[in-house]
Formats: sequence, C-alpha cells, structure tokens
Amino acid sequence: GATQFKVVIKALSPKEVTRIYTPRPLDRNDGTFLMRYRMYESVKKGLKIEIFYGDQHVAQSPYILKGPVYHEYCDCPEEDPETWQNIMSCPSEEPQITKDFSSFPTIDLQRMLKEIPTKFSQSRGAIVHYTILNNRIYRRSLGKYTDFKMFSDEMFLSLARKVHLPDVEFYLNVGDWPVEYRKTNDTPGPIPIISWCGSVDSRDIVLPTYDVTHSTLETLRGVTNDLLSIQGNTGPFWENKTERALFRGRDSREERLHLVKLSKENPELLDAGITGYFFFREKEKELGKVQLMGFFDFFKYKYQVNVDGTVAAYRFPYLLLGDSLVLKQDSQYYEHFYIGLKPWKHYVPVKRNLEDLLEKIKWAKENDEAARKIAKEGQLMARELLQPHRLYCYYYKVLQKYAEHQASKPEIRDGMELVPQPDDRDSVCSCHRNKPLREDL
Repeated sequence: GATQFKVVIKALSPKEVTRIYTPRPLDRNDGTFLMRYRMYESVKKGLKIEIFYGDQHVAQSPYILKGPVYHEYCDCPEEDPETWQNIMSCPSEEPQITKDFSSFPTIDLQRMLKEIPTKFSQSRGAIVHYTILNNRIYRRSLGKYTDFKMFSDEMFLSLARKVHLPDVEFYLNVGDWPVEYRKTNDTPGPIPIISWCGSVDSRDIVLPTYDVTHSTLETLRGVTNDLLSIQGNTGPFWENKTERALFRGRDSREERLHLVKLSKENPELLDAGITGYFFFREKEKELGKVQLMGFFDFFKYKYQVNVDGTVAAYRFPYLLLGDSLVLKQDSQYYEHFYIGLKPWKHYVPVKRNLEDLLEKIKWAKENDEAARKIAKEGQLMARELLQPHRLYCYYYKVLQKYAEHQASKPEIRDGMELVPQPDDRDSVCSCHRNKPLREDL
C-alpha cells in the first residue's frame, strides 16, 4: 500500500555514535521485504533495529544485535573458524566443493611450482599465485592478463577481516575459461587451479564469480545491480508482464546472433537484440544494434532467455532472482551454485543450438500456471543459494578444503608482494575481540 515500512538502525548505547546508511526497504512483491544497510563505523555495545509501520512497532521490533558490530573495513577477524561458521550459518557441506576436490586427494605444491608458471602463464597469461600466511595475503601475477586480480584481492581481504584464514598456497585463474582439462587417470594428472567458471570437461575448482562477489561487497556503494537490489525491482506482477521472451547482450557467441534472427521472424514470441559488436562486427549491418536496457526493465517481460557469453552467462543468477521464467541454454559451463538447480523445476532447459526455443516459449504461454511455478521455484532457490553470507562461507570452505589437502607447508615465494588491507582513515576501528595468545605471533 501507500504506507511504507520505516527502519531505524542506531547504536545500542547512547554514548556511541555511528553513521549508518539505511535506504528504503525493498518490496519483493510476495509479502516479504529486504532491508539493506551499510555501517561506516563500528559499535562496541551493539545495534538496535526498529521497524515501524506508520508509528507502530511491527514484526517483534525492536531487535537487538549484540556487539561488538564491525563495519566492512574493520580488520578484526574471528580467531576460531568454527565459531565464525556457526555465526554465519554456513552449510556443513557444499556439493560442488566436494565434487571439485574429489580429483585431488593430495595437493603437491612443489609440482605446481614447477609446472604452472610454464604451462599456463605464458599461453593464457591470467594466473595469479597466492599465499595466505598468518591471515595476510601475498601474491604474484603470472602473465599480463591479470587485471581482474583486483576482484579476488578484495574478496580475500574482506574475508580475512572477518575470520582467520587457513595457511594456504594456490593458483587462481582470473581469465574467462577454465584451464585444467587433464583427467584424473592421465599421466601426469590434473593440478588444482581455482577458477570462477567450471566446465563439464575441465577439473578447475570453482569459486563464486568475480561478478557476484564484487556486487555483494559493493552493495550500497556505487553498484546498481547487486543480488539484493534485483529482488526489490522485479517489474510488474506476473499477470501484467509482457508475454514475450527477452534477450539483450553482446555478440560474444554465435547463438546470440541466431537469437536475433529468430526474433525478427517471430516478434510475437521473442524480443532479442545485440547491444554491442566485438566478435562478429560484420553482422551489425544485417542484424542491427539495439540500445542498452536497464537491467530492472528486463523483468517487464515474462520470459528471460539465458545464452552463454564467452563462458557461462554471469547474468544467470540475477535473472533467476527476478519474477520471470528463465529459459536456459544447455551448456558445458557452470558457476558454483548450478549444482543446486534442476531443469523443469527451477528453469526451462533449451537445446544448445536453440532449435526448440520457440517451442518452449509457446509451451510457457500455453501453460501459464506451470511456467509461473517454475519461475517462483527458481527464484526461491536462488534467494537461498545466493545470500551474501553463503558466498563468504563458500570462499572460506574452498580455502579450508584446499589447506586440508596440501601435502607441504605454504610459503611466501620470490616475487610475491603483500596485498595490504585498505586504509581505514574514514572511520575508527578498535578490535574488541579477545585474541588468544598464539605461539606463532
């Protein structure tokens, strides 16, 4: 209705003052609301969260969040990982992590040191060598295409500010494609390279993509689309959405060009357009170029077509969180959370060559209730799997598992530099945790 919820978040103690940015709640159109806030200073005693409807407290308001509560850039890690994982409600198992590490009963750091720099860095040039020791992060870049290390740096640093990380040494591929294609019974066998995207024929260990982690870290700080903002901007209600399938994107795969042809021939079913040409510039004259579209406007359409880009289309998690039905192209590529999804339950599968796409759109139009149910199931599953704390848990679990499998101690290698924590001049940060005395400090 016209009356909005009002949320007030302040320091529990009247003696403490903190700056907290609290935008309006996000209405998820199903009776639930999402509240986001960002703290710019820490509080020792805790936070008081009050929720008003009109001038009345609602939903068991007020809530007390016992302190200390630290802002994002406060470097104050929980020393006991078990305690941290319990506080974060981390799942005990992540099936994709279990699957990824099944190829690597032991991790031979010496073999990797010999092999990886020559095998991967010159040809691909997108490998970053990390060592985490005493909760400090060191790295060296192998190759010239490693600019995206800024995304992995920021996530590892953010995690290290929250929990004491295991000592671990690993290689991260910051390029698009998975890189380790050797099978377990090959000689020599595969080595564990960490990537943001996996494929059915590769052995890379998969982390949540730089895209979803960056958007999560930057929530309320200059990123428009994050995994939470999407949920409050899912367009009109289902019955008021345009009954067509939508696609917008670059020309990063031939099937995307095929989509535009299908759209021109079947405009009543499909609205597809290329927003930028890079790979197939000669096709622009024939197929045309359309203007960029605000992502929230995607959800004015009932059906969303998800087609691979260079690898898995990183918009898939965002599309799932909307109120539309996702028609997903069969793909050899996957992200960390795909293992939790089932075709026909959470999305509608479409053949790789898109030959059955129009038929699937027609099916959705003729079976509106079934289509709506799949859209809702997909949305609920994505809300569960893509919560911000689940991404932190996932990163931690990969590092933890990796450390358990290492056959020797990680070291700071020649050429590595310390990745410093960001300077915290903006706000005061006193760490109040009772730090145990550690022999190695």
